[in-house]
Amino acid sequence: MTVRGLIQLAVDQFTDSDTAKLDAQLLLGDVLGRDRTWLMTWDDVDVSEADQHQFQALVARRARGEPIAHILGYREFWGLSFECNASTLIPRPETELLVEKALQLGLPAKARVLDLGTGTGAIALALASEKPDWQITATDFSNEALALARRNQINLGIDNVELVKSDWFSAIQPQRQFHLVVSNPPYVDPGSPYLNKGDVRFEPRSALTAENAGLADIEQIATIAAGYLQPNGWLMVEHGYEQAGPVAEIFRRSGFSAISNHKDLAGWPRVTAGKIA
Repeated sequence: MTVRGLIQLAVDQFTDSDTAKLDAQLLLGDVLGRDRTWLMTWDDVDVSEADQHQFQALVARRARGEPIAHILGYREFWGLSFECNASTLIPRPETELLVEKALQLGLPAKARVLDLGTGTGAIALALASEKPDWQITATDFSNEALALARRNQINLGIDNVELVKSDWFSAIQPQRQFHLVVSNPPYVDPGSPYLNKGDVRFEPRSALTAENAGLADIEQIATIAAGYLQPNGWLMVEHGYEQAGPVAEIFRRSGFSAISNHKDLAGWPRVTAGKIA
C-alpha cells in the first residue's frame, strides 16, 4: 500500500478527531522517520509490510482516542520537543500565549521567575530557552511530573531552571521575591462535559479540574502570590475562555492592578496578567 493509501485508511478511522489527516501524517511519519513534507511529496511510494503493520497498530490506538502525544511520546511546544506521558497535561498551542506575553513584560535581564504546576516543564523551559540569564523555579506536587520535567530539562540542555516539589507555594520561602509568577493551573469545572471529550480523557483530573466552577486554584494562587512578588512584580495565569471576567475580579480583590487579558489565536480570552504595587 502507498503512503497516500495508508493515510486515507487512517483518516477513515479517525472519525472523532478534528485533525484526522494531521494525526495520520504524524503517525506514519514517525514509523517511516519522515516529515510531513516528504509524505506529501512522495505519497505514491509503497510502504513495506512491516511498516504497514506498525502504522496500523498506532492507528488502532488513536482510533480508541489515545492522544497523539502519548502514542508518539512527545509534543512540540515553542519550537521545542517535550516528552509526554499520562502523568500530566499535554502541552497545548494556546499555552504558548502565556510564554509570549511573559517575554513581553520587559523584566530585568536576570529576572527571577516562578512557574507553578510545571507539569512537563513546558512553560519554564520555553522561557529559559529564550532567557538563559533568568533564574527560573518550577514547581509541581507530583513526583512523576517532576521526573518528566527533569528529563525534558536534560534533553533540552537547559540549566537555568530549578525544579522543586511543592503544592503551589508551600515549599517556596516568602523571602524569595520573584519578578514574575506564572501558572497554567487547573481551571475546568469538575462537572464540565469537556472532560469526556478528546485528549483530556487520558490526562490526570488533578491537573485539569478545580472547585468553584474551576476558579479555586486561580483564587488561591492570586491570594498568596503578592507575598512572593517584588514591588511591581507580575502574576500571569492561563484560564478558560469564559473565565476572563471572574479571573480579573479575583486579581483585583487580591491587590493587583494594570490587569490585562490576552486572546489566543482562536480569538478566545486565555491569559490574564496583573501587577502588584
